[in-house]
Amino acid sequence: MRREPDIPAWTPILYQLQLIEIRDKADPLSLPISDRIRIGNQKRERGNFYFQREEYSMAAQAYCMALDMLTTRTHDGQDCTLEEEEEVNDYRVKCLNNLAAAQLKLEQHSEALHTSQDVLFLDPNNVKALFRKGKLLSDKGDYEEAMETLKKALKLEPSTKAIHAELSKLVKRQAGVTEMQKWNPKSAQLLGENIAPFLKPPKKKPPGMSWKLLLGALVVALGSLVTSVVLTARN
Repeated sequence: MRREPDIPAWTPILYQLQLIEIRDKADPLSLPISDRIRIGNQKRERGNFYFQREEYSMAAQAYCMALDMLTTRTHDGQDCTLEEEEEVNDYRVKCLNNLAAAQLKLEQHSEALHTSQDVLFLDPNNVKALFRKGKLLSDKGDYEEAMETLKKALKLEPSTKAIHAELSKLVKRQAGVTEMQKWNPKSAQLLGENIAPFLKPPKKKPPGMSWKLLLGALVVALGSLVTSVVLTARN
């Protein structure tokens, strides 16, 4: 039926809620593996929802809750099957990679490096984790380990432009360190506290006058001469 709504638009509405039941948090160790995977994935998807909304702190919290659920341990120490363990580890890798991405957005670089290493413990050839680890190590100044890590990632995915770009940036950083070592010939032990003046690169000699400037000056001079001759001839 086409009629006006009973409640006018923009009318404040007061809701009254009644708490009916409180349930304790499910203990992952008492649940079947299939239930742990199902609940863990639900929490991971919730984290993805927050991540897309740029609510990175909430996303990281959801990913941590998912990781708590994605475990193969039991109270009685009973082992799970190999297939179940592989399936749980696959989901843990996805969740850990998502968590590392959220930690980077939150500028939690040490935590992101640790999380990436957790991924590589489960999956040593995970390119995302190798790339993040190499980039974070490069930013820390651990150039040798960063180079090894990024080279491994490049070997696994040679067409990925981001890896090439990060390797190029790392090479430039290493070259900068090498140049710094070249123009610092005196050791701190000899100079003591007076080393500060030697920690500056030598000043470059001022470049000579460019041939373009000389040519421009010559053209201006000739133009002035021609104008002077013309004016003289008219007079």
